[in-house]
This record gives sequence, structure tokens and C-alpha cells, in this order.
Amino acid sequence: PPYPGLPSPVHGCCCHITLPHTVRFRAGPADYPSLRLQGYEPTIFYPKRPGKTLYHALTTQCQKMDIPFLTEFPTEPRFIDEVYNLVVDAIFGFSFQGKVREPFASILSTLETVTIPIASVDIPSGWDVELGNPQGLQPDLLVSLTAPKKAAALFTGRYHFLGGRFVPPALDRKYHLNLPPYPGTECVRQLL
Repeated sequence: PPYPGLPSPVHGCCCHITLPHTVRFRAGPADYPSLRLQGYEPTIFYPKRPGKTLYHALTTQCQKMDIPFLTEFPTEPRFIDEVYNLVVDAIFGFSFQGKVREPFASILSTLETVTIPIASVDIPSGWDVELGNPQGLQPDLLVSLTAPKKAAALFTGRYHFLGGRFVPPALDRKYHLNLPPYPGTECVRQLL
């Protein structure tokens, strides 16, 4: 993890954000069932499924909630624009390094040309966590988990939120995170 002392499951915590115009966004596979229960109709594209018990359980839960999984990613940006209202980009996490390989390179290429909003979780997919990727995916919304990563300074979208009010003050001080205060009892803070 980028911040020793916080276990990986903490980094995967979900955040709930209410955006302008009552668009609701939840980050993390565990929240797709919640979206379904709230009347939203999420669709999941999950091309490479790890064999870990947690991911298998989350997949099973989504299937039992009748949340559809796409077998192929749409290759036409216009189709995505017509069928969906929002793309949640959670393809890669903060630990992504190197060149994007297939099938992900084609997916990101398609997403770079859609016109509907894209919400990236933690770091836009294909970005280097420190250097970013000005030629890559440019989301409208970035939800930084735990703390904004260095590349978040290169984010040019409309909204940037920080999710995860769980960092102990001692770790904040130790790693000079300089996290902003959260309003009231909120677990999310709008940064931009």
C-alpha cells in the first residue's frame, strides 16, 4: 500500500458521493448491489477476474442482484454515449505501472472518445501514479481514496473528491499527507 499501516482492504473502502444534479456515484464493486437497491441500473464489464475469494464473493453478490455483466466491451463510443449516463473507471488502481496491454488498451482508447461523464476511482486508468498521463483518459470526476496521489495535481476535470475519512492523525502527520478536514460527519470532501 502507498501508506504503510493501512491494510489494502482499507484502501478499497467504498465512498458515497452526491454530485451536482443529484447524480449518485459509488466506488467499489461492493456498492453495485446498493446501486441496484436504490433503483439505479449498473452494468459491469469485468474482463479478467482474479481468483481471490473476495472478488468471487462480490461477483456472486452482483449476479444474485441481477446486475448484468457485459461479455464484450462496446467498441463504438457512440453506443456507450447513447446507452449509458456515466462510466465508472476502476480498471486499474494506484499501483499500475508500465504499458497498458490488451484488452485494456482498446477499452481505454474507446473511453477516451466517449462524451458522457467518466468518473475515475483513485487514479485515472492508464496514468502513472506520480507522472499522470496527459495523453490518456481525462475523466470529468476523480475520487481519490485515502489521499490524493501525486498525479492528481494533473487532473483537469470538473470535480475532485477525497473519500475515506479513516486515516488516523498519526499517519497523516507521519507521511505529511496534509489531509483537509471533513465537514461535520461526512466521509467525503470535495476538493475541486
